[in-house]
Amino acid sequence: MGLMLKVPLASLLMVFPLAVPASPAEVQALDLTGHWVGYLSIAAFVLAYIFVVLEEVTELKKSKPMMLAAAVIWAAIAVVYNQHGEPRLAEDAVRTLVLDYGELLLFLIVSITYVNALEERQVFEAVRAWLVSKGLGYRSLFWITGILAFFISSISNNMTTAMLMTAVVMAVGKDNPRFVALSCVNTVVAVNAGGAFCPFGDITTLMVWQQHKITFWGFFVLFIPSVINFVLPAAIMHFAIPVARPAEIKDVTKMKRGAKRIIALFLLTIATAVVFSNVLHLPAAVGMMAGLTYIQFFGYFLHITHRGEPSVPTELMERREEEEEAHPGEERFDIFQKLAQLEWDTLLFFYGVVLCVGGLDFLGYLSRASQFLYGELGATPANILVGIASAFVDNIPVMFAILSMNPDISTGQWLLVTLTAGVGGSLLSVGSAAGVALMGQTRGAYTFLSHLKWMPVIALGYAGSIAAHFWLNADLF
Repeated sequence: MGLMLKVPLASLLMVFPLAVPASPAEVQALDLTGHWVGYLSIAAFVLAYIFVVLEEVTELKKSKPMMLAAAVIWAAIAVVYNQHGEPRLAEDAVRTLVLDYGELLLFLIVSITYVNALEERQVFEAVRAWLVSKGLGYRSLFWITGILAFFISSISNNMTTAMLMTAVVMAVGKDNPRFVALSCVNTVVAVNAGGAFCPFGDITTLMVWQQHKITFWGFFVLFIPSVINFVLPAAIMHFAIPVARPAEIKDVTKMKRGAKRIIALFLLTIATAVVFSNVLHLPAAVGMMAGLTYIQFFGYFLHITHRGEPSVPTELMERREEEEEAHPGEERFDIFQKLAQLEWDTLLFFYGVVLCVGGLDFLGYLSRASQFLYGELGATPANILVGIASAFVDNIPVMFAILSMNPDISTGQWLLVTLTAGVGGSLLSVGSAAGVALMGQTRGAYTFLSHLKWMPVIALGYAGSIAAHFWLNADLF
């Protein structure tokens, strides 16, 4: 028995050798910013990002060019380090990046799986039906959809939340384009602001938490600045909303069996991740994976107690399909189906971003950028500019670049860059995934120009949230 265990283990160690980091005295990374590899890497990243920006035009998924650019960058780096006789240095660097990505990937897989499960159990659809059947006025709907978007986005995907609220807006305001456009602007601002004060609200906040720059509870000091970022523009746009009341729509949707228990399990999963990180000092992703087992076991319970389950488990697939067609609201709950519905394009795009930006950092570009931003400009102007940049460039690579620079700044400044990177995307409709999604969903009712018209008001909220952060959290700077 012992021999049988030793042979496979030895084989595995030959295939996957243990990574032993080199001591600091052994080698140092080369500065390749003026080398052909540096120029090639910059060109590959820029070209890939052009394809990302043109995704709607080319219909090429954004993950494909970014993953290819990552492969090109690290292959070029490996060639140079092999020529210098130091292949292990590049290998260790890329292994570290893959490990960082792996932790975030596991975390996001669990979080998105729960959101998909809630969507399948018709939790969000029930909220939508409840709102449209209340017969509320345009101004009331404007505020209710905005407030719900703000709070739901703190634990859910921003794009999903925005599209849910916009479905309500479109259902009741389809005959009033002005109301639809203003509500969409309000929703985009709300979801981006709501995602800034909670570690689960956005990939950027999650990255900051995973890198231990801010504690879990430390994020919540951004709650009031985030509220100001949302409420200040909304209060001004309120007066442009029609006073009329749309016709009442009768719509009743019931949540499926187990929906409320899945909500409770999601909250328990979040608590588990916090305990693993803050109390046990283990990666939060391990706690999230423990939480995945909660819904897996509950999914098994839903499966075996399924009311439309055939009496004989071994019956033919045709019989099962007939059963499910006869009970369209009682499909079996399958947790692996929820896993298959993950936003794999976004997750793989994130992989490409991590390796591309990590490669540029390894080449020496980010250290130079850090010297300029945090050395010459100063932390506050630099972090405010990060928010403005996120209106033009996806905030994921921007935030990962800042984390890779690892500037020596206070907790207050880390909170500032977290806030600005999160809410800065609201300045333009193309500054966040939510804005881009709503432009497609509303079919011309909400456009780039209709959002741009209100940019000065949104910028006022952006400035107000920054001022509130400096005032309320002055002791953290």
